[in-house]
Amino acid sequence: MDARSTRTAERLNTPMLIAAALTIPTVAITESRPGGTLEDVAIALNWITWTAFLVELVLMLWVVPDRRTWLRRNPLDLVIVLFTPPVLPPGLQGLRVLRLLRLLRLLRLAQLSREAFSLEGLRYSLLLTVLTVVGGGAIFNALEGDNQHLTFWDGIYWAITTMTTLGSDIYPTTTGGEILATVILVVGIGFVALLTGAFAQRFLAPEIAEVEEELEEERLSAEALALRELRGVQEQLQALSLAIERIAKR
Repeated sequence: MDARSTRTAERLNTPMLIAAALTIPTVAITESRPGGTLEDVAIALNWITWTAFLVELVLMLWVVPDRRTWLRRNPLDLVIVLFTPPVLPPGLQGLRVLRLLRLLRLLRLAQLSREAFSLEGLRYSLLLTVLTVVGGGAIFNALEGDNQHLTFWDGIYWAITTMTTLGSDIYPTTTGGEILATVILVVGIGFVALLTGAFAQRFLAPEIAEVEEELEEERLSAEALALRELRGVQEQLQALSLAIERIAKR
């Protein structure tokens, strides 16, 4: 990609992250079949997220210098637009989870990797964590609600206690619930690790910078000393060479 298409892709990263993450509550609400306003919200979110992917695809195809090469390197963008439209029959609506694969692209962004422990990195992880709590709670309620007579807020409470490893008297009884619990637990541990790393980097940054400065000063001092020694050796060799020439002339 050229500079223009690279700038466009970078500007679209955050909106597309949000669009991909919104797939979680959309699927959760749809699968729980609440009816009424919530179901209307799920339908609207479904259209909004798919439209976002369509707009991204059109914009990138417009700005990239070689469309065929870009599509070959980014096939997921085309697959999401073609295979996850909201007009699909109910039996194929499960393909919407393909939109979540868009989140994996963030793992390949060097800039985000460098900023993982920064404030921006925490914002991304916090957004993912909140969406995981809401979406995970809704999905857990859809999977376990009938068996355990749970409400939506019971699902949220279960997701929070699972993510923070506090535990509660609510636990999964189905295979789907156990898989969901594992995913939520991993996300929670990852967020805590990022939060700890960010705090450590923030408070230890001055000490690390000071140590780096001291090491740099020591390196420069060692180089200066070696340079002085080399100059001394060079001067001695020159003096020896002059002495030999004088002896030879006699």
